[in-house]
Amino acid sequence: QVQLVESGGGLVQAGGSLRLSCATPRSIFSSSTVAWYRQPPGKQRELVAGITSGGRTNYADSVKGRFTISRDNAKNTVYLQMNSLKPEDTAAYYCNAVNFARTYWGQGTQVTVSS
Repeated sequence: QVQLVESGGGLVQAGGSLRLSCATPRSIFSSSTVAWYRQPPGKQRELVAGITSGGRTNYADSVKGRFTISRDNAKNTVYLQMNSLKPEDTAAYYCNAVNFARTYWGQGTQVTVSS
């Protein structure tokens, strides 16, 4: 069973930073596109940022210039560096991996930004 393990969430003041990690099984990591999604309270899940196996990245307009997604191939891990956090970034953040048409999700990690 493929499991994605997220970590790094927490409570931070507006303007602060957090780094989320998503550990992905070695068996799928190198060939996967990995993305971070978030689901604010009472709202739908939305794409935050993604990175392909080749390192191409994309971002939601709301986080461009503040968030950076990266991957460490030696550690089979994808990171989401979040800077200049805003209260509207408060959400449960989920890691997603797509590997040969199969989709996997992590259990989520909560990010709360206080004003």
